[in-house]
Amino acid sequence: MNRADVVIVGSGVMGAATAYWLTCLEPGLRVTLVESDTRYEKASSSLSASSIRQQFTCPVNIHLSQYGIGFLRQADQHLGLPDQAVALGLQEPGYLYLAQTEQVAGMQNAHQIHQQAGADVALLGPEALRQRFPWLNVDDVALGSLGLSGEGWFDGPALHQAFLKKAMAQGVQRVHDRVVGMAHTDTQVSAVQLASGGSLSCGQVVNAAGPWAGEVAAMAGVQLPIEAARRTVFVLSCPEPLPQCPLLIDPSGWWLRPEGRFLITGAEPLHTEAKLPLEPNWAEWNDEQWASLAHRIPALAALRVERAWAGYYEMNTFDHNAVIGPHPDMRNLYFINGFSGHGMQHSAGAGLALAEWMLQGKSKTIDVQALGFERLVQNRPLLELQVIG
Repeated sequence: MNRADVVIVGSGVMGAATAYWLTCLEPGLRVTLVESDTRYEKASSSLSASSIRQQFTCPVNIHLSQYGIGFLRQADQHLGLPDQAVALGLQEPGYLYLAQTEQVAGMQNAHQIHQQAGADVALLGPEALRQRFPWLNVDDVALGSLGLSGEGWFDGPALHQAFLKKAMAQGVQRVHDRVVGMAHTDTQVSAVQLASGGSLSCGQVVNAAGPWAGEVAAMAGVQLPIEAARRTVFVLSCPEPLPQCPLLIDPSGWWLRPEGRFLITGAEPLHTEAKLPLEPNWAEWNDEQWASLAHRIPALAALRVERAWAGYYEMNTFDHNAVIGPHPDMRNLYFINGFSGHGMQHSAGAGLALAEWMLQGKSKTIDVQALGFERLVQNRPLLELQVIG
């Protein structure tokens, strides 16, 4: 096969979701996914903490999450196959952001955005927090922001595999190869070149290369400010239960949530260079981090670190927001990149929005125009203030 209507570079969750929606909207469309890591050992889709929240400060991100939670709740109806049901283990205990006095104004401003977008989020004072979460130390907390519904976590790798299997059941082809170049003019990409020596001519190309999206864009002469940003996740055991524990974001910057009978946690990295080895940085777990966790949750004074893993954020260094849609000049080159840590939860909505844009000229179900490539060219950042880690 040396031609496709659409070539998608990368078959992680964004590539798989886009392929799924394209072939839902236009059955028979010839879509080819090109993937070098078909075991997904380094893919963010396999290494994500896989959580979902409404608490963003850009309305478009809230709308993507609102679509996403509805999709997750009905994932089996969308993605189930006759011989294989889809079970994502979705749980919705909410996100809880904690604020100290100097952070209250920002939290209140964010809450106004949440309310305007229809997110089910409540502001709670210290006493209300103590009553709801008696295991939580809020002596130095002035305010908390808790998602009452539509926030939690799920099995992200299972979602990715479900998108991929359903897309392939709908006729999508996956090629085990690596894109190493693009044949293009100033206005169009005509083919992608493969490491195997062949090429695929195409009508449209989608950059869904995750942390490596900048390198793929450069093959078409396009600058895309996306880097592979390593994040380490630590798995903890705790001898005491934490009833109704939400995903907790501490004022100091770390996050924590349940994962089965364990807890997982992470924080802003010590080193921020791009493309660091995909190995846990154990230096990020130290006495200061332990003390901070034990201060907030006294039961964690007796915690044990069980293991750790590392994954890449596909970090958009321009404004920490996704880039979705066509290039303004090379109109058959599309992007679905740069989600900066919130891609898994937005994959269903982002894939649908891009598929509609490609086939119908605009995203109709969710308006993602604010995330278009034009803002990069115009130096017009869309700043997301609630970025975790």
